[in-house]
Amino acid sequence: MNRSMLTVKQLSKLAGVTPRTLHHYDDIGLLKPSRVGENGYRYYGEESLLRLQQILFYRELGIPLEDIKKIMGRRDFDVLGALRSHREALQKQVTRLNRLINTVDNTINHLKGNTIMSDKAYFEGFSEEEQEKYAKEAEELYGAEGVRESNRKWKAYPAAKKEAIMAEGSAVYIDMIAAMPKGAASPDVQAIVERWRRHLDYFWTPNLDQLLALANSYSDDPRFKATFDKMHPQLAEFFREAVKIYVANQKK
Repeated sequence: MNRSMLTVKQLSKLAGVTPRTLHHYDDIGLLKPSRVGENGYRYYGEESLLRLQQILFYRELGIPLEDIKKIMGRRDFDVLGALRSHREALQKQVTRLNRLINTVDNTINHLKGNTIMSDKAYFEGFSEEEQEKYAKEAEELYGAEGVRESNRKWKAYPAAKKEAIMAEGSAVYIDMIAAMPKGAASPDVQAIVERWRRHLDYFWTPNLDQLLALANSYSDDPRFKATFDKMHPQLAEFFREAVKIYVANQKK
């Protein structure tokens, strides 16, 4: 079936990439247009669409452009074989993402007090590499010794104590949602923030700047925000504002 040629603008809109990206792919020899008109316009046919699809699949898998160019530049490059490989890799991602979604849902139910999660259940769906990455992020934010001490404290608690601590944490968020109509500066909300600060002592004792950084991460970090949004779509931002007021009052 013959298809009409697409301009850079048309292809960029169709594929969800910028015209600048297509120009860059052309410049580095990764995706040449099917033809260039007398007016200098680039035109792309079906072969170019299929090649761009391959590029975007590889990019989705996190492969650098230089490596994509080498892979697709091989004489024995097999489009159908590549598609089968993409499907297999994407299916693995789907399986993993479904596990992560299940972990989010379980955590929400745990925070609401509907269920009790085991320690291991918090990290279902995360690879060891990701757990290591998150641990390093925590150490960069809060200090390596602080993170290690927090882990030591948590592991030392008996199972019943851990359940009680998590239930107490759930109550903080539930009560915060109920108090939101009163405003972030209200005495009731500020009292809940104080409960949250004391609750953190079970894990570590942050200074005021660290306290605000943690509250900011609830809204700025997509992983935290996804969990808070499931509880209430405005909770993360409201919590940040309430903690910001709390910290300012404490510094006076």
